[in-house]
Amino acid sequence: MPELHPRIQPIFDEVLRRNAGEVEFHQAALEVFESLGRVIAKNPQYAEASILERICEPERQIIFRVPWVDDAGRVQINRGFRVEFNSALGPFKGGLRFHPSVYLGTIKFLGFEQVFKNALTGMPIGGGKGGSDFDPKGRSTAEIMRFCQSFMTELYRHIGEYTDVPAGDIGVGGREIGFLFGQYKRITNRYESAVLTGKGINWGGSLVRTEATGYGAAFFAQEMLKTREQSFDGSRVLVSGSGNVALYAIEKVHQMGGTVVACSDSSGVVYDADGLDLDLLRQVKEVDRGRLSDYADARGSASDYRADSSIWSIADATHIDVALPCATQNELSDADARVLVDNGVVAVAEGANMPCTPGAVRIFTDASVLFGPGKAANAGGVATSALEMQQNASRDSWTFAHTEERLEEIMRGIHERCVETADEYGEPGNYVLGANIGGFTRVADAMLALGVI
Repeated sequence: MPELHPRIQPIFDEVLRRNAGEVEFHQAALEVFESLGRVIAKNPQYAEASILERICEPERQIIFRVPWVDDAGRVQINRGFRVEFNSALGPFKGGLRFHPSVYLGTIKFLGFEQVFKNALTGMPIGGGKGGSDFDPKGRSTAEIMRFCQSFMTELYRHIGEYTDVPAGDIGVGGREIGFLFGQYKRITNRYESAVLTGKGINWGGSLVRTEATGYGAAFFAQEMLKTREQSFDGSRVLVSGSGNVALYAIEKVHQMGGTVVACSDSSGVVYDADGLDLDLLRQVKEVDRGRLSDYADARGSASDYRADSSIWSIADATHIDVALPCATQNELSDADARVLVDNGVVAVAEGANMPCTPGAVRIFTDASVLFGPGKAANAGGVATSALEMQQNASRDSWTFAHTEERLEEIMRGIHERCVETADEYGEPGNYVLGANIGGFTRVADAMLALGVI
C-alpha cells in the first residue's frame, strides 16, 4: 500500500476500521486519498474542518428487505440498498445496480466515486448509489416487474426530485426504470418525472441518455489524444464489455475514424482484425440478447472468438493505440496493463467504474500513457441524466443533436478541469490527480460554506 500524507494516513486507517470488509470502498477511498496530500498542505482549512472524515461517511445508508413472488408462486427475498453519500452540491444522484455481486461495499464504492464524478461535471448534483443483489438474468419480464415494484415500495420514501434522483446501472435499463417509475407514481399519486432518469423518450426521458456513457468516454479519450496532437482517426482500439456502454463507445469511436477490433462478454472475447461489425453486434446483443459466440458464428471466418480469454491479450497479436475498459471493476489487471504498455498503447480511458486495478493505473502513469480515470472519463452518463432533469423541470424536450452537443461540451469541460488542476498541483498530464483534486475541492468548498453538515 502506498504511503499517504501524515495527516491523511490516520483518517484512512479509520475508514478501514469503520468499514471492515468493504474492499471496493477501501480501494476507491485510497485512490482519492493518494492525491490529496498536497491539497491539505495548500488548504489546511480542509483538515481543520475534518472535511476528509466527513466526505468518507455517507449522509445516509439505507438497507431494506425486498420480498417478491416468482412465476412459480414462491416468495423470494433480496436485499436493497441506497447510499446517499453527499448532497453538498445538490440532490443525491447516481444509478441503481441489480446484480448478484451487490453488497454494501459495492454500493459505497460506487457512491463515493459518484460524489467526485458529479462534481467534475460542474452541474448541481450530489452523489449516491443504490441497488440490489437481485439477478435479472433468466427472470421473466413479469418477475422483474414484481421485483421492481417491491423494491420501489420501500425506496420511494427516501427519494424525490429535490432529494435523491436514481438512474440505471448494470441490470437496470429502460424496462426496469419504467417499472420503478410506474410504482413510484402509483404510490405517491404524482407524475414527478425528475425523480428517476433513464426514462423512455415518450414519457420524460432524454435523447442521448442511452448513448451518453459510451459517447462520453470516447469524447474524453479524444480530448486526451489531442494533447499529443493525435486523434481516433486511423487508430486501433480495444473496448472491453459488450453492454450499453461498450456498444456506444464503439459507435462513437467508429464515427471518429477509429477501428475497434475487439470486445468481450463474461464468456469470452471476439477479435475482428478489420474491425467489428457494429450493426451485427447490436442485433446480437440488444435485439437477440445473445452472446458474443453467436456474433462470431454469424461473422464466420472474419471473426476470431476466444472463450475464457482476456481482451487485453489481443495487444500481443496486433498493434493497439487506445484501450477503453467498459465492463466492470478491476477487470484490467497489472499484467494486462504491462501487455498494453509493452505493445505501444497511447491512451486508456475508463468507461466502467474503477475497471483498472491500482497497480495497472500506476503502470500506465509510470509509462506516460494517457490515463483517464472513470470519475472523469465515464461521467457522460450522469451528465446527461442531469440534462434529463433539466428537461423535466422545464417540461421541455431537446433534439438529439442539441443534447449530444451539450454532452460533448460537458466532457470537454471535465477534461479542461482535470488538466488545469494537474498543472496547478505540479503534475501536468496526471488525469488521476486532476480528477481527484478537481472533484474534491468543489465538494469540500461547498461543505465549508454550508457549515458543519
